[in-house]
Amino acid sequence: MTYPVQLDVTSPPRYDRVQLALRAVIAIALGCLGVTGGWLMWLLYLALPVIAAVAVSTRGARSYLDELGPRLWHVLRWLLAFWAYMMLLIDRFPTREPTGVEVEIQVDGQPTPGSALLRLITSIPSGFVLGLLGIVSWVLVIAGAVMILIERRVPDGILGFQRGVLRWQARLLAYHASLVDEYPPFSFEDTHQPRPDDRASMV
Repeated sequence: MTYPVQLDVTSPPRYDRVQLALRAVIAIALGCLGVTGGWLMWLLYLALPVIAAVAVSTRGARSYLDELGPRLWHVLRWLLAFWAYMMLLIDRFPTREPTGVEVEIQVDGQPTPGSALLRLITSIPSGFVLGLLGIVSWVLVIAGAVMILIERRVPDGILGFQRGVLRWQARLLAYHASLVDEYPPFSFEDTHQPRPDDRASMV
């Protein structure tokens, strides 16, 4: 059983303490600019359905999915890699490929302007749970950072949870952008079967 959005992360066996310091500098710098993880997620939450609705109304659903959709997903993929870095899943800032974060999507959306905007409401349950998971995730970042300082590794249990949170985030973003129609499963794993008419993958 699979979902149209697949994500996996290859984490290093050993971590660089310098990269841990770099994460702290990035977090402080973004905080000084008023940019936090929560703020960015809220921006995406409000912007993605509006972008989809405007694009579908002006260019049509097919043009949105075939032309704007891949470019939008490319940006979201980089953001997922950046979050993976900040969540201690990977140990190099994602400036180039490969990042260690593998994301695939089977586009099966059939958006209309109304259905795109409706996702501001229908995404609330999944977004609320993701927000709660995010609180736990950042507590585990602190625990993982301590482990890196002590023995330069992150326990598999922490990595597994963080990987699940990032997978949840990827699925919600794709749904929220109207790139897929299936509602994100309330699960860290693959628990939903896509319809047979799923379209070609964007990687």
